[in-house]
Amino acid sequence: MLVKNWMSKPVITIQATDMIKKANDLLKQHKIRSIPVMSDNKLVGIVTDRDLKQASVSQSTSLEAPEVAYLNNRIPVGSLMTEDVVTVLPNTNVVEVAKILLEKKISGTPVVDESGNLLGIITQGDIFKLLISLTGFETKGLQVAVQISTATGTVKEVANAIREVGGRINSLLTSYEDVPEGYRNAFLKVYDVEESRINEMIELLKTKSSVRYVLEYYGDGRPSKMWTLNI
Repeated sequence: MLVKNWMSKPVITIQATDMIKKANDLLKQHKIRSIPVMSDNKLVGIVTDRDLKQASVSQSTSLEAPEVAYLNNRIPVGSLMTEDVVTVLPNTNVVEVAKILLEKKISGTPVVDESGNLLGIITQGDIFKLLISLTGFETKGLQVAVQISTATGTVKEVANAIREVGGRINSLLTSYEDVPEGYRNAFLKVYDVEESRINEMIELLKTKSSVRYVLEYYGDGRPSKMWTLNI
């Protein structure tokens, strides 16, 4: 899960000498929340929708619309951009980026090479796409969540129970959050289990693990169906 495989490119950029009206127009046109700022083909800052809202002359003032537009066309992006830009390398793990965005309370970060050349940008939206891809929620299937021992072979036992009812495992994620010592949560994306056999699968899983829940999702916007709940 490397940044280079999930970042957005080519990057929408703006020059430090451009006015904030142009930055606002780019944000709206491309439906983005931040824009890297360039000067002489080098990354020198980043400007966000929040920066622009704070700097823009509001139309709620007593000024006429033409006056507001004139003033917003007189404020350069370079005067309000953040110069100390948080950047990441293309071979950074996306999970590490998610942690950075959370800690820094930012919506995205530019991706640069070892020489500082801008290659792309990775945003919260890109990470959401990765999450959807990993969990398989774009296609019809089941998410099976179980609590299992950390002992060797427990994942295989759960997998065998799923295969016994015709299921096919597409992905597996594990977590050690909020579990007793010696246990972990496992989240499996499962295909090909007929609805008539889901309860049978659950009963088989209960002999191998503690079933937290089973979700059937449809991949077409319909709400998921909860089959069992133990959380």
